[in-house]
Amino acid sequence: MIAPRRFLPSISSLRAFEAVARLGSATQAALELSLTQSAVSRQLKVLEEQLGVALLNRQGRQLGLTQAGSDYVVDVRDILNRLARASAAARSDRTGGLLNLAILPAFGMHWLAPRLRDFAEAHPEVTVNLSTRLEPFALQSSPFDAAIHFGHEDWPGVSYLPLMPETVVPVCAPDLLVAPLDDPREMLRLPLLHLETRPKGWGRWLSANDVEDNVPEGMVFDQFSTMAQAAVHGLGVALLPTFTAEPYLRSGDLVLASEQTTHSIGSYYLVWPAETETKAALKCFVTWLKTQLAG
Repeated sequence: MIAPRRFLPSISSLRAFEAVARLGSATQAALELSLTQSAVSRQLKVLEEQLGVALLNRQGRQLGLTQAGSDYVVDVRDILNRLARASAAARSDRTGGLLNLAILPAFGMHWLAPRLRDFAEAHPEVTVNLSTRLEPFALQSSPFDAAIHFGHEDWPGVSYLPLMPETVVPVCAPDLLVAPLDDPREMLRLPLLHLETRPKGWGRWLSANDVEDNVPEGMVFDQFSTMAQAAVHGLGVALLPTFTAEPYLRSGDLVLASEQTTHSIGSYYLVWPAETETKAALKCFVTWLKTQLAG
């Protein structure tokens, strides 16, 4: 049963409220929505009268949210995003369509992207759009159908497809070392490069090789790609996933700093909202990924 009319504001009112809540100004909201300032103000008035609660504090030309408004706008944004996704899905080919995927940059560049041609040839009816995200986010209220996640099964409200554990290897420029180190303790004599999202990476690698000394500080990077380039230019030893390191090792831009590898602190997963029906394009992608993993 659909809720009573008084609890179903118009989309126009909700869009006006969301824009004002985000921009803090009816004038700015009007510009964004291609409306007049008075039209936005009318929509806000209608919404507040319909709900019977003040959503905004009016101080001159500035509009701030009341506590009720702050709580309400969170749900409004979620509803508008869900409606947009549902509308896009309704317009798309039910056997194909768009697949919007959030990826981690290194995994997307070095493992996923080289394989996507195979997916495109197998499923020409599906168009895959890729965007980079470094941290987990509210997947259900985002424009993404699925995401690549690194870590553990700790992302709430999602289904998981395990992809692979992350195996790391220390690499450096050829002129930094004559040959790979035999003794892992000797690594502590070299400048070590660190990744922001793997702060314990070197500690875990050393511990796995029976070295319990303190890890020296060094340069910190937010992505594997920039850390790899720093290693290429001789700034230190980088601890890279094997799929990131392999192209550099093949080209000779980097060499092994040690023969020792170890599993990192987590694995890679494909995740998608557990509550919603899985769209056809995502089902095709999941099935294809399983064949890639099996091969």
